[in-house]
Amino acid sequence: MKLFSPKSRPPSRITARNATLLNLLATPGLGSLIGRRWIAGGGQLLLSISGFTLFMVWFVKEMTQFYGQISGNVEVRPVGKFLIAGVILFALAWVWSAVTSISLLREASSGKEQALKNFAAPPVQKLDEAKIIPALATVPDWKLAGATIVRTFQFKDFPAAIKFVGAVAVLAEQAWHHPDIDIRWNKVTLTLSTHDAGGLTEKDFALARQFDRL
Repeated sequence: MKLFSPKSRPPSRITARNATLLNLLATPGLGSLIGRRWIAGGGQLLLSISGFTLFMVWFVKEMTQFYGQISGNVEVRPVGKFLIAGVILFALAWVWSAVTSISLLREASSGKEQALKNFAAPPVQKLDEAKIIPALATVPDWKLAGATIVRTFQFKDFPAAIKFVGAVAVLAEQAWHHPDIDIRWNKVTLTLSTHDAGGLTEKDFALARQFDRL
C-alpha cells in the first residue's frame, strides 16, 4: 500500500523556541532544520557556512599579510572584499532564519489555539442504528464490532507499518480523536469509537475515511 504523508502538525512551543534560539544565537538554519523546514533550513545553513568561510579566508589572508609585512617580503593587497561578502552572506542567513523562526512561533501558537478549540468543542451525538448502517457504507473495509468500528491494515514489513502508525497519529492529533492501535509486525488494527458519547459518532466515520486515504 502506498503511504500518503499528511501535512505535518504545527511544531510544539518548545521546538519552536529551541529552533529560534539556535537560528538567532547560534547557527542560522540549524534551528530551521530542527523545526522541519528542510528547504529553508538548508538554504540558510548554506549561506551561513559560506559567509563564515569567506570570513576565515579574509582572516587568513589578513594575518598572512600582517606577518609578511613584519618580514618585509609580502606585497600588501586589499582583501576586505572577502570580509564584506562574508558579512553580507551571514547577515542574509540570519535575517532569513529570523523570518522562519517567527513563522515557527506563529504555527506553534496557532496549534495550541486549535487544540484548545478542539477540547472546548461541544460533544457530538451518538449515532443510532438507522444512521450507523449508511455510515458503514462509506467505509466498506471497516467492520462493526459492538460500539466500535475496526479495520486491519496490512503492509510489506514492520517499518512500513510503523510509518503508517506515525501518519495515523498526526491525523488523530489534528482531529483530537484517537483510535486504539494494535500493531502485529506488518499488521495494524485500528479501533474507533467516541467514548464521551458512549458509542459511534460521525467523528469516527470521518476519521476512518481519512485513514483509508492514507
